[in-house]
Amino acid sequence: MSAEGALLFARYAYPPNELGYCGPEDASALLRTGATEDIERRARRFEGAWCYLEFLAERAGIADPLDARVVEAYWIGNELLERADSAVLLDRMADRFRGQLGGTWRQASGRALAHHSFQVFEVYPWAALLGGGGHPTAVGVLDRCRIRTARVLRVEGGNAAVRSSPLTWDGETLVPGPEREELVRWSAGGRTLIDALAPGDRVTVHWDWVCDVVTEEQAARVEALEARQRGQLWAPAGAVSVAGAHPGAGGPV
Repeated sequence: MSAEGALLFARYAYPPNELGYCGPEDASALLRTGATEDIERRARRFEGAWCYLEFLAERAGIADPLDARVVEAYWIGNELLERADSAVLLDRMADRFRGQLGGTWRQASGRALAHHSFQVFEVYPWAALLGGGGHPTAVGVLDRCRIRTARVLRVEGGNAAVRSSPLTWDGETLVPGPEREELVRWSAGGRTLIDALAPGDRVTVHWDWVCDVVTEEQAARVEALEARQRGQLWAPAGAVSVAGAHPGAGGPV
């Protein structure tokens, strides 16, 4: 098992786990950087993410779903995505997400991708709420649930002020809006999964949590894969009811 991959998984999976949208209880366990075996046990209980990790590892001939290359492929994107055939992925998902309501992934032949952006924009039901003029709650959930890139402006203890572009509805689809400053966390209870954070750092953010300091190339991958997925949104008006919906609806992260 890769300690590096387990840590990378924890960096991105912690925020939705803390919010109660996916994974087992006690999200703070993901912040124990030396507890690699415990992170692996917990990762297996992220039903959505683990399905993709297993699939990517199998297609690449890698024994460990928490290999750092596999984990990076799912959250950020890398060459392993090119080895994962869309039709084969959909067959796997048909079994894994059997009985799940909403989403557009069943019609995703040829565009399914074992990447978090596909989970957010096609497996979750929220994108289908956008048709007919956009839905503010859906826009907000999709914006926060995606992995977004940002630039650190200043560090304030366990928080950081960053500049990023939120998703907005342009009348037809989701597009990046004007950059804004937002306050996010990079530490909880004195625990963090990042060695250091400084103004100017390029980072990835999930919900209100700084996941990692990334290179410009990695940031470009995140943005390109999201743009690809947003460009394929299927959002007919009235396709899904919002009754009883919550940010974690439509399957775990």
